[in-house]
Amino acid sequence: MAPPQSRYVAEFLGTFLLVFTVGCNVLMENKAWGVTSIACVLMVGIYALGGVSGAHFNPAVTVALLISGVVEAREAMIYIVSQLAAGILAGFTYTMIIGRSFNLGPAVGYGWTELALAESLYTCMLCFVVLNCACPTIKGNAPNQFYGIAIGFVIVAGGYGAGSISGGAFNPAVAFGIDVSSAHLGFGWCLAYTFFQLLGAALACALHKVVRPSEFSMISVLVSEFLGTFFLVLTVGLNVLGKSPAGAWSIAASLMCMIYALGDVSGAHFNPAVTLAILLRGAFPHGISVAFAYMGSQILGGVAAALVYSHMMHGTFPLKPGLGYDWEAAAAAEVVFTFVLAYVVLSVATTDDPQCKDMFGLVIGSCVTVGGYAIGVVSGGSLNPAVSAGIAFTDAIHGGLWYDSWSSCVTYATFEMAGGALAAVFFYGTHQHYFPGPERARAECA
Repeated sequence: MAPPQSRYVAEFLGTFLLVFTVGCNVLMENKAWGVTSIACVLMVGIYALGGVSGAHFNPAVTVALLISGVVEAREAMIYIVSQLAAGILAGFTYTMIIGRSFNLGPAVGYGWTELALAESLYTCMLCFVVLNCACPTIKGNAPNQFYGIAIGFVIVAGGYGAGSISGGAFNPAVAFGIDVSSAHLGFGWCLAYTFFQLLGAALACALHKVVRPSEFSMISVLVSEFLGTFFLVLTVGLNVLGKSPAGAWSIAASLMCMIYALGDVSGAHFNPAVTLAILLRGAFPHGISVAFAYMGSQILGGVAAALVYSHMMHGTFPLKPGLGYDWEAAAAAEVVFTFVLAYVVLSVATTDDPQCKDMFGLVIGSCVTVGGYAIGVVSGGSLNPAVSAGIAFTDAIHGGLWYDSWSSCVTYATFEMAGGALAAVFFYGTHQHYFPGPERARAECA
């Protein structure tokens, strides 16, 4: 353990670089890559300084770790003071260098409710991933090499998703740094942002307790599937309705982060087509009835998330082929890329390949980047019956066209489940060494 002075300097340095990067990207209006830049500075800071201070760089994260018993109260208070001081100094630094600043607050057309949901939910996601991936002292967490990318890329998920509502701070040091350095334009929103962010941190601690109880519980497993699907579908809807410049990239990041956070709890399927593929492959450990419970939790998570994003963004969108494409094209697109997703899950998450030990989340999440950009304009790139159900449900509520919405949902889900089943068939063809042949089966029985 590094001495106290080193830990406090590390927190100051990491937070300063994070807030400075935020300010420079916003002022340069780097809409396409700005969020990724911010996520990357957080990621590299975590890998560089995690061994010194734990690399919180965020008072909300420190509060979550305090509630969970990872840090002591005195240490937490000094961390928070270091982080806030670094954020404010970074705000004045980018203002001095660039010659202007920007004010903190929700975007035009959004108010307290949308701000509260955006900041609390994605701060919750951030703290939840930290608790599940970067705290080996917490029961159930094993040492890993993916913690930095899992935490950093929550910013990709939330920044492109909720950034069009609140700016995507998810960090009181960011909020204070922006608001104090632009006090001449108005001051006060940092207090509201901080309240909602700390609320998200507390929620993350409660959810962490639920998914990692002292003893195995099927409830924790099903809640895990609900949560992972919820954050995935929430990110889908916010990116689509917010016209994000990097929608598929953001959605893939949300899937990757939640896989890393919950993979050792439930397997992190978050997709009925994936659950079907794993069941047909013979790698589902709980039986058919629990597989259906998984699917039910995933669909409930998708519908709940869709209700939230439709409220936050004041609207919804239909589930249907893209302009200029027919149902046959959409069917082929959904089957092929759901197959890709499910087949990769089978290959990296149900085998003992040592090359996939720490890469499985990135590899599976990247399938959404592949499919989203490749066929998003053809079918929307749902690749998941839970996503399809959430989109159809809210569109039916807002549009009133229940038959059209649900017929589209059933059609899409059929394509996607077919892709999952096809993945199990091809997995058998390419990984026959995982399946005992007649001779091997007789030998094992003997």
